[in-house]
Order: sequence, then structure tokens, then C-alpha cells
Amino acid sequence: MSFLEYMEPDAWLRDGAGPRYIQLRDRIERAVADGILAPNGSLPPERELADITDLSRVTVRKAIHALVETGILTQRQGSGTFVRENMQKMDQSLSRLSSFSEDMAGRGKDTASIWLERGIVRPTGEERKALDLGDGASVARLFRLRMADGIPLAIERATLPLSILPNPLIVDTSLYAVLDRGGHRPIRAVQRISAIDLGEDEADLLGVVHGAAGLSIQRLSYLADDTIVEFTRSTYRGDAYDFVAHLGL
Repeated sequence: MSFLEYMEPDAWLRDGAGPRYIQLRDRIERAVADGILAPNGSLPPERELADITDLSRVTVRKAIHALVETGILTQRQGSGTFVRENMQKMDQSLSRLSSFSEDMAGRGKDTASIWLERGIVRPTGEERKALDLGDGASVARLFRLRMADGIPLAIERATLPLSILPNPLIVDTSLYAVLDRGGHRPIRAVQRISAIDLGEDEADLLGVVHGAAGLSIQRLSYLADDTIVEFTRSTYRGDAYDFVAHLGL
């Protein structure tokens, strides 16, 4: 049965059975549970759904909003409303210094990036302080949405001295692969992780509801002689990762 057939109102909409938006909410939720709407599947536009169900667009909007609030649906700006995919969390080791591309390749996943900014720019005060740069210095900035198997997982903003990365345009997929070829791969890092609620822009990029749990990660990486290689600030989906530290005496 198609979703449109499933939503025919004669099969489920009843007078005296509660508010109509609640009945619609429950019907869509049942469609998700029964697999009629698959993970990442899209809902028809509000107007079409209102026509199918003989309900007002206000009622349809209210039902969809309720399902977004509970995390069953997600709305992507400019794309529409989708069934939220239940992520299987990945364990991420805190004991090994590796790149996003290397981590995903080790799990057999295909990686891709959507570039948000890539070029030589003037650093912010925070970047200049982290990289111990003088006034007037420029930096290479790599700002991108990181994806694995087509699913957005992280927003990554890496800033590097030009002595380490003079041409940021040569970075296509893995930054660490480029640094390795140039003899500048870091060997250690200081990393700070904090829990956050994702803001509107971050949530839209990651395809999750506004205010969803996320992880903010700052990393400062070094060469063997303590030269600073990179200052990276990343935002990860909280439903995708568990960070694991292996401890011992």
C-alpha cells in the first residue's frame, strides 16, 4: 500500500475520536512504524497532504510539528519533511589521532564533503591565539559538512598556518592525507569535548531537529617538535557517536 492510499481519511479519521491533528499525527506515526514511510523517506507537501486527508493546512502543519518535536520527522530547509533515520551509534576512540576520512574508511563507509568555505583568510582572534600567530598573518581555512554513506555526521572547521598548508584548495577529501604527503602530519593533539544543543543552522546542515543533542569538539594538533599544525572545531551529531577512552595503569 502506498502512503497516499494509507492516508485516505475514511480508514482512520473519526468524529469524536479526539483532535484531528492528533489523529493525523498518530496515522503518520503508524505509517512510519509499519514501514510505509521508510527512513529518509519524504512526506508530500502540506498542501497535498491536506487535500488527501480533507484537513486544513493548519491541522496538517500542527501534526507534522508534533512529529518533528518527538524526533520522528525532520524538516530540512528548502527540501521538505523527511522520516528521521534512527542512527546506530559509532564508537569513536579517543586514544588514536585520525581524520574523519580515515575513521569512516575503517568502517567501510564512503565519505563526501560539502564545502562551506575553503581558502586563505584572515584568522579570528580565537584562531590567531590558538595557532600562536602574529598580527597580520593569514591562515588556510577548511569549513565543510562531513558525510558518510550520504548521511551528514559532522560540521568541521579546520584552520592551519600557511607554513603547514599554503594551498587549501589541494584538500579534496582527507586533510591528513595531504599533511602526510607534505611531511606535516600531526602526531599528538589536545582535544576538548562538550555537550551542546544544536542551533538552527547546525541542525539544518546535519538534518536533525533544532535543539537536538550534539557534541562540540576542539582539537589542537602538533608535530613532534611541538609545532602547531591545526586548530579544528567540529560539531557532531549526538545520536551518531559514543566517544570511548581506553584506560590502563
